[in-house]
Amino acid sequence: MELPKCMKCGEGRLVPLSDYGTDGASVLFKAWVCVNPVCGFSLRIDKGQVTFGKKLEPNR
Repeated sequence: MELPKCMKCGEGRLVPLSDYGTDGASVLFKAWVCVNPVCGFSLRIDKGQVTFGKKLEPNR
């Protein structure tokens, strides 16, 4: 599978991330994030709402 190029920075690739829903069912491709740490672009789906552009930070 060829990963899409990040249209924000043009250098990184977008990789899919999966998660688990509230009922424990897996949610494939819940988010896509740019692998370029300087860019940090993300596209997410949360409870049916699509959000993008927010830079993801490590959970501490």
